[in-house]
Amino acid sequence: MGDLFFAGNSSMAVNLHIPSLSEIHAVPGIEIGIAEAGIRKAGRKDLTVFLLAPGTSVAGVFTQNRFRAAPVQVCESHLIAEPQIRALVINTGNANAGTGDSGLQASQDTCKALASLLNLNSQQILPFSTGVILEPLPVDRLVAGLPKAIANLGPNNWFDAAHGIMTTDTQPKIVSRRVVLGDKTVTITGISKGAGMIRPNMATMLGYLGTDAGIAPALLKEMAGAIANRSFNRITVDGDTSTNDSFMIMATGQSGLHIDSSNSPHFAALFDALAEAATELAQKIVRDAEGATKFMTIQVEQAKDTNEALKVAYAVAQSPLVKTAFYASDPNLGRILAAIGYAGIIDLDVSAVNLWLGDVLVASNGQRHPGYQEADGQRVMQQPEITVRIGLGRGTIAETVYTCDFSHEYVSINADYRS
Repeated sequence: MGDLFFAGNSSMAVNLHIPSLSEIHAVPGIEIGIAEAGIRKAGRKDLTVFLLAPGTSVAGVFTQNRFRAAPVQVCESHLIAEPQIRALVINTGNANAGTGDSGLQASQDTCKALASLLNLNSQQILPFSTGVILEPLPVDRLVAGLPKAIANLGPNNWFDAAHGIMTTDTQPKIVSRRVVLGDKTVTITGISKGAGMIRPNMATMLGYLGTDAGIAPALLKEMAGAIANRSFNRITVDGDTSTNDSFMIMATGQSGLHIDSSNSPHFAALFDALAEAATELAQKIVRDAEGATKFMTIQVEQAKDTNEALKVAYAVAQSPLVKTAFYASDPNLGRILAAIGYAGIIDLDVSAVNLWLGDVLVASNGQRHPGYQEADGQRVMQQPEITVRIGLGRGTIAETVYTCDFSHEYVSINADYRS
């Protein structure tokens, strides 16, 4: 998330599970510290530091927005220049985007300050920012808060860190699990944030996934992109791609399991476990979207290829008319057919299109199904979690996108967030 900062909204997230402290597993090799730096508002934790053990592999993917924030640019350059990343620093309240050379200098100064405190090279630091765009980063306040964050470093601070990276989020987003691979038990724990300005188009607003599996750096880079495509690249709240989107995976190797290539015995199982954790984090962003009251799964099947499946899925998922109908629980489902029709498939044969709302067949062969009753559509529309299934009748490819409804509160939050 980039251009938003709002101290929570009054809506309740849609079936978002927050694990208890006993369910959140520390990742050996990762320590986290949180502090109040007063970046934008006093009295809230807004500065987070990750300290990584030597030998940790780090990889990430970043926004495709051409107005890439200064920290994104610095992260990318440091990942290229430095094979051994040792720390991450994250601030909320200010995106440090649209800030030109002074913004780049602020991100670099942040890295230098943290590196000095940790006896590291500044290129071993990755900076991240989220909050309001087009405002200078108060780097003096940020730097002044770093000693407090370092003093707070510990392995069990994932829950506090999930709170510390929030902006308009109303709930922290955390996943944690352990999987047995061969004779090793591997821990996977992650956090994410984001509630508006969500169509990552590469990754997430901010997401951090840690594991004590060992993964070769080049392989981890490939995995990060593939995992993003399975998870964060399949969500949308409002179709806006942020300037600051970043998704990082950190693999410390301290479990004793080491994966050197995609041919390694436990590669597939580890990849799936990481992807499942990332997908849960991505879905939690949608469940806690600004003003959301419905969590919607858009499934497109029988497409010729992935591109056209996603075109249709996103056309439906991002249609304001579709999203407001779902908010009102109004089965005005012709809006979905209209979105399918303008998705950009030039040779679409609409007479082959079928549409289901939950378990209800609404349209068959491109027109209202003879057995469809609006009462059946109404029944499904009133549920907090709804699946829309679209058959294109063109091939065998299927894709899924997750989204939410648009409520009055979404408008209120985004009209008032800077006040």
